[in-house]
Order: sequence, then C-alpha cells, then structure tokens
Amino acid sequence: MPKKDTEPAAFYQPGQYRPDESVGYLMRKVISSILAQADAQLASCDLTYVQWLPLYKLVMKEGHTVAGLARDLEIDPGAMTRSLDRLEAKGLVRRERSTEDRRVVNLVLTDEGRKVARRVPQVLAEVLNGHLRGFSHDEWRTLVDLLTRMLANGERLRQGGDPAEPKEPA
Repeated sequence: MPKKDTEPAAFYQPGQYRPDESVGYLMRKVISSILAQADAQLASCDLTYVQWLPLYKLVMKEGHTVAGLARDLEIDPGAMTRSLDRLEAKGLVRRERSTEDRRVVNLVLTDEGRKVARRVPQVLAEVLNGHLRGFSHDEWRTLVDLLTRMLANGERLRQGGDPAEPKEPA
C-alpha cells in the first residue's frame, strides 16, 4: 500500500544511517560538483562562485542591495560586502546611493559586468545538462518536483509546522 503524504517519513534510522544513501549528503556532493564545474568554466572571467552568483542575480534583476543579495543567497552580509568589493575593483559592479533614501546603496552592473553576467546562464545550463546526462525529460521533471516538495517541507519545519500539512494560502 502506498504511503500517504500525511504519514511521517521513516526512511532513515539512526542505527542504519549511511551517508552514501543520505539525500542531504548526495545533494551536497552534487552541488559541490556543479559549483566546481561552473567555477572552472568561469575562471577565464576571473570569477569564483561567490562572485558570479551575485552578478547573475543582479543581471536577472533579483537583488539590488548588499543586504538583499546576502539574504537571497543566504550569505553573511560581511562576506557579500567583501565579494562585491572584489567585483567593484574588477569594474563589474558599482555602488550608487539611492535618490529616494540616502541610507540605501544600490548595486548596479557596469557594461562589462552585464557582459560577464550574461555568460553565467550559458555556463550553468551546460554544467547542469552535463550532470543530468542520461536523464529523460520526465525524470528531470520528477527530480525538480521532488526537490521542490522537499524545500516546501523544510520551510514548514522551519516555521514550526508539520511538513505533511500544506500551508494555507495568504
């Protein structure tokens, strides 16, 4: 009989836990591999993960302040500031004080920054497609759906709720 979504999962047992079968361990290894491959391909632009990811977010219009990027990327604001300092020194980003609120400093890509940032999606597509070699379209879609569901469960746990109970829409 199939397991219902409302029943708690019991896939892992303390005495039988094996890292090579741990979803978290395997996801971390996959992420490490993806980032290493992307870093290798973006090395010609003199960029590392902590630099190309903010560039990508800025070109996709998904952040425009240090605090916003740090929050979105789950990176310490101090580390984000240091990364942006390096990007600014390379002439890829500049900081501009907001005309509406002088406390806010917006991040703006330079022309060169936009040029470099536009390479990131191409590299990520190549790297991800390489990691998904041999997967069917349906397998890829299932993987995305399953990971999305895991994230939703994790968010409900973080908020102190039961992952089996979908959150009510606002």
